[in-house]
Amino acid sequence: QVQLVESGGGLVQAGGSLRLACAASGRTFSVSPMGWFRQAPGKERECVAGINWLGVATIYADSVKGRFAISRDNAKNTLYLQMNSLKPEDTAVYYCAARAAVGGQVITTPTLYDYWGQGTQVTVSS
Repeated sequence: QVQLVESGGGLVQAGGSLRLACAASGRTFSVSPMGWFRQAPGKERECVAGINWLGVATIYADSVKGRFAISRDNAKNTLYLQMNSLKPEDTAVYYCAARAAVGGQVITTPTLYDYWGQGTQVTVSS
């Protein structure tokens, strides 16, 4: 059974940092694109960052460029999201996603991902 389990969310003050992790089990995603998405109440799910299987190509939402960094450790089958200079508008449930297909470019469209984690809440207070 394939599972993606996020961790690292929580409550932080504006300007603070959090590091999210997504541990995959049940199959390897070391050769597949992965991404982080978030969904705030009343809003659509949006792609925060995506990364290709090698970890050398990344795409970020304009709203997080320069503040967030996506990375992966393929040996550990784990995806990370380092979030710095957090703002109240970053408050959302954060999800990791993985594509079943091998190789390919960075994916930012949610419908192209096959596996999703259960989400972790990030709350940024002002």
